Amino acid sequence: MRAKTAEDRQLLELIEPVAESLGLDVVRVRLMGGTQRRRLQIMAERAADHDISVEECARLSRAVSEVFDAADPIAGEYLLEVSSPGIDRPLTRLTDFDLFEGHEARLETDRLVEGRRRFRGLIAGTEDANVLIDLEGEDETALIPFDWLADAKLVLTDALMKRGAELRAQRGEPSDDGLPAEQDPND
Repeated sequence: MRAKTAEDRQLLELIEPVAESLGLDVVRVRLMGGTQRRRLQIMAERAADHDISVEECARLSRAVSEVFDAADPIAGEYLLEVSSPGIDRPLTRLTDFDLFEGHEARLETDRLVEGRRRFRGLIAGTEDANVLIDLEGEDETALIPFDWLADAKLVLTDALMKRGAELRAQRGEPSDDGLPAEQDPND
C-alpha cells in the first residue's frame, strides 16, 4: 500500500534508499495527475519516532531531486511534494497497525470479506500477517489479511488529536493554541 501502481513502485525503489540514508522511512509514494503537470507525493517520517520536521522534508526533497535529475524516472513536468503523513495518516505498513492500536481506522479491501469491502472500527493490533480490528456494532474482532488491504487510514478523533498533542508536548513544541505545550490556557 506504500505504492499503489507499478509506476509508484518503481519510484519507491529509487526513493527508499535515499530516505533511509537520511534516517527516514517512506510511508507512501503517489504519482498523481494526468499527462500534463503531475504531482509526486512522498510521505515520510523518522524511523525512530514516526515524526518528521520541515527541515527533514526539505533535505529529502533535495536528495530525491538529485537522484531523479540523474535517473529521469518521470516523463514530463512534475511537482515534488514531501510531507509528513499527518495526524489522520494512511496506514501503509503492518507495523502501523501495532503503532496505532486502540485508534479508530477505516479500512478498504481489494476483495470481499464476509460480503463487504469497507470496515471501520478500533485497531486491535496484528496477528501474523493480519490486521485485527474491533468493528463498530460487532462483538467479534475481525481478522483481515494485510495483503488484502487496498486502503487504510486513521480517523481523526479526539483521542488521536490528544495523542498528537502529547507527542508535541514531549518535543517541547507549542500547542495548537500557540501556548507552550505544558502551559494550561486557564493559568
